[in-house]
Amino acid sequence: MSESSSTPWQTSGSRLNEGDHDTDLTEGLDLGFDGAEDILRVWRRGIRPDPDLTVSQWADAHRKLSSRASAEPGQYRTSRTPYLRGIMDALSPGHPAQRITFMKAAQVGATEAGNNWIGFVIHHAPGPMLAVLPTVEMAKRTSRGRIDPLIEDSPALKERVQPARSRDAGNSMLSKEFPGGILVLTGANSATGLRSMPARYVFLDEVDAYPASADEEGDPVTLAEARTTTFAHRRKVFMVSTPTIRGLSRIEREFEASDQQRYFVPCPHCDHKQWLQFERLRWAKGLPETAAYTCEGCEKPIAEHHKTQMLARGEWRATAVSDNPHAIGFHLSALYSPIGWKSWEQIARDWLAAQGSDEMLRAARNTLLGETWVESGEAPEWQRLADQRFTFPAQIPMGGLFLTAGADVQKDRIELDVWAWGRGLQSWLVDHIVIPGGPDDPACWDKLTALLGRTWVHEHGAVMPLAKLAIDTGYETAAVYGWARKQGIAQVAPVKGLEGFNRATPVSGPTFVDATVNGRKLKRGARLWTVATATFKAETYRYLRVERPSDEDRALGLPDPAGMIHLPDWADNEWLKQLVGEQLVTIRNKRGFARQEWQKLRERNEALDTRVYARAAAWILGADRFDERMWRQLEKQAGVETAATVAQPETDKSAEPQAGRITAPRRRGWKISTPKYME
Repeated sequence: MSESSSTPWQTSGSRLNEGDHDTDLTEGLDLGFDGAEDILRVWRRGIRPDPDLTVSQWADAHRKLSSRASAEPGQYRTSRTPYLRGIMDALSPGHPAQRITFMKAAQVGATEAGNNWIGFVIHHAPGPMLAVLPTVEMAKRTSRGRIDPLIEDSPALKERVQPARSRDAGNSMLSKEFPGGILVLTGANSATGLRSMPARYVFLDEVDAYPASADEEGDPVTLAEARTTTFAHRRKVFMVSTPTIRGLSRIEREFEASDQQRYFVPCPHCDHKQWLQFERLRWAKGLPETAAYTCEGCEKPIAEHHKTQMLARGEWRATAVSDNPHAIGFHLSALYSPIGWKSWEQIARDWLAAQGSDEMLRAARNTLLGETWVESGEAPEWQRLADQRFTFPAQIPMGGLFLTAGADVQKDRIELDVWAWGRGLQSWLVDHIVIPGGPDDPACWDKLTALLGRTWVHEHGAVMPLAKLAIDTGYETAAVYGWARKQGIAQVAPVKGLEGFNRATPVSGPTFVDATVNGRKLKRGARLWTVATATFKAETYRYLRVERPSDEDRALGLPDPAGMIHLPDWADNEWLKQLVGEQLVTIRNKRGFARQEWQKLRERNEALDTRVYARAAAWILGADRFDERMWRQLEKQAGVETAATVAQPETDKSAEPQAGRITAPRRRGWKISTPKYME
C-alpha cells in the first residue's frame, strides 16, 4: 500500500515488536549519512505485511476513474454496481476459484471489474499477467484508452509502473513491468503473443469476438490457458464476454459448464428473492415508458426507483452444479444496470425498435439480455424427435420402396445408416451399423463389402438390397477411392461434401479422379460425386419439422405429408442428438457481407452426415426425377401397388425376388421435374 502521504518515519528508536522488552532495530547503526531516513522507510515498508484485501476492497480504496475512460470519473465505488463485488472477490487470491466466467449484457461494468483486477495484481499480488483482446489492434487501443488511465490516475499504481519511454524496453504499449511481475497485452489473432510467456493470471475479454484459430495454430482460449499450467492451484483465468450465436458462443459454453450463478434481488413489496428475467418486464402496449418489473412472488409491479435498494441487498446464487469445483460462472442482463445507466424504459424501447429485423433482434438479445441468439436454421429439439419414434411393423414399413445408405469413414470405424425412400421422398431409418477397425484395417473393408449383398425385409415380405451406397471421401481419401473402384459404379458412389448454398445442383458429377489399388496409381480410376451438404442439411431439418397427422386424421385416411422422416423406436438419444447436431448461422466478413453456413453444436454429428450421404445416393439414383411409371414399378416390386394399378404377376427367374432395384432404363427426352427442396 502506498505510504507517500504518511508521516515521516523516525530515524532511531524504531521497534519491530512491542511487549515486555523493546528491541531497538537501529542500535549500533551509523545513521548519520544522507538518505538514511529513506532507507529505513523503505525497509520498514518491505517487512510490513500487506493488508488482506479483496479486489473490491482494493478498488474502493485505490482505484480512480479517469474522465478519459469513464462517464463517472472519480473514486471507484463498488456500491454503484454491487453485483460486481462477488465477481471481483472471486478473482482475489484467497478465493478457491481458478476459472471465472462472466456472460453479460453490454455496459454493466464487466471490463472495469477486469481493470480493477489488473490494478490489484500490480499493487497487491504481483505476478505475470496476460490480457487478451480479440485483436492486437484492440489490445493497443485498450492499452491507450484504459490501462494507461488506470495507472496514471491511481497513485498506488503510478509509483509502481514507470511511464513508457522509447529507451525503456520494459514498458511499452503492450507490456507493463512492475515490481514482481509484468502485464502483457495481446490479441487473440496472434499465436506468438499467446505463447510468449507463462502467466499466473489471464484476463480474456470479449471471447466471443475471438477468431476460431490464432494464426491457424488452434483455439485462442486454449492457447492462453495453457500459459497457466505451471502455476497449478494459484492460477486465475477470468473470461468475460457478451454472447453471440447459440452453438458458436464460447462464453455460453463456459457458463453452462460452470455453476451458473444468478444475481437474486429482493422484491421491495414481499421480499421474495428472484433473478431478473426479461419476460417479467412488462409495459402497456405501445407505451414503453410504463415499463415495470413484475415480481414472481406477489405479482406486484416494481418501479425502477427501487432498483438501487434491490441491488444493494442482492446476492449471487448457484443454479447448477459444476463438474469442475474450481470453475464458477456468472450471468447478468441489462435489467440490473444501475439507475442512470440503462433504464427499464430504454430496454423496452430498444426491444420494440428491434421487432421485424432479425439482425436487430439478435443484437438486442445479445446486448440487452446477455443471451445467445438462436438462428432460424436450428434443428428441432432432439427430445421432440424422441417422442415421435414408433415401432416399425417390419424392417422396412409399407411406404419404403428402395434403400440407400450413407457411410462416414472415421479413424477407428465406419458408421453407416440405411434409409428407405418412398413417394414424396418420405424416408424411414431402417438400420444403423458401426463397423469397427477404420480404413487401415482390411477386415473393415471386407465387412463393408459384405453389406452390399445384405438384404432387409419389407412389410409385405419382399427383400430389398441396397440400391446405392454413398461413402464420404473426406478421410483417408485414397483408401476410399480404392475400395469404391473395386465395387464398381452400379452400387457404390464416392462423394465429397462442399459447403455453401450457391450450387447449381445439390449433387454434381461424376468426375474421374485418380485411385490407388494394390499400391498402383490408376489415372481416372474412380468416379467422384460432389454434394452440396448445406442444401441437404436444410432439407433434412425442414422435413424434421413436418408434423405427423393425428390418429383421427390417419383413421380418416389422411396420408403422411411429403418429405416426412420416420424414426424407429430403437434410435437412441445419442443418435438423435447427432442428427440435430448442427445449426445454420449467419457469418459476416470484414466488409459486412453475410453468408450462411452450418456450424456444429456438438462434437459428434455422424448421424446427420450419413443422412446427407444417403440422401445424395437417392438423388444419384434419380429419385427426385422419378415419374409415375417409375414409382408404380417400385410399388409392384415391393407388393404395395394399389388396386387401380395392379398388373398380372410376372414370373421372376430368381429364387428370391428382390424389390427396390432401380433397373428401368431411362427414356430419351425424359422430363425432369423441379425437386421439392427447390420449391
